[in-house]
Amino acid sequence: MSGHSHWATIKHKKGAADAKRGKHFSKLSRAIIIAARHGGGDPETNLKLRYAIDKARQISMPKDNIERAIKRGTGEVEGITFEEIAYEGYGSGGVAILVDVLTDSRNRTASEVRKIFERHGGKMASAGSVKYLFERKGLFSIDASTIDEDTLLSVVLDAGADDLKRLGNHFEVTCDASAFLRVQEALQKQGLALTVAEISQVPKDAVDVDAETGKKIMRLMDALDDQDDVQNVYCNANITEEMVAAAE
Repeated sequence: MSGHSHWATIKHKKGAADAKRGKHFSKLSRAIIIAARHGGGDPETNLKLRYAIDKARQISMPKDNIERAIKRGTGEVEGITFEEIAYEGYGSGGVAILVDVLTDSRNRTASEVRKIFERHGGKMASAGSVKYLFERKGLFSIDASTIDEDTLLSVVLDAGADDLKRLGNHFEVTCDASAFLRVQEALQKQGLALTVAEISQVPKDAVDVDAETGKKIMRLMDALDDQDDVQNVYCNANITEEMVAAAE
């Protein structure tokens, strides 16, 4: 996926997220619980937990909520047990869709996700059908007016980034997921405000779609994102700024 289209999709999702902050508290609490359960409750040694906590702080989740979720994950406080699942499917135009889920009921969630696909002209696929089309990457966006390209390139390459692109009025930096925290810290040391800082499933190759198909794909992604157990939704469609504007 081109950086431009990826940025367009992120902006669309961020706008929706602002309107559903309470629901995102619940979703991020689950992510913290899972991370703490698998790697312990210390974010200094558990990088997955540190990432989940950072995401929670970005939407101003209360400290008490974060600490309670960590304790549930480590077993200090009893709670529901969640499992991680990735569902795969296709949207309009054969666009690949990848859905990350944390659920306490695999059968219920699978049924609900399948119905959402079908209502929006898509279909669920078997495991492995589309996941190979994506790669897990750290993704950052920085306002291009805050730093020159040569300086930024030096900073991010030294920290382990893979690529830097100028896309309109922002820079997009990508890195291997294992280098995410190093790159993030390097950018923060420069005093840069990060418009986007996340670990994402980035498509290896974008699929160009027409405006109507793009609109259908965004509706499907929004509907999937609204499902309580869904953590993230990714697609390999080349969604443009114009498609996002039309959908909104």
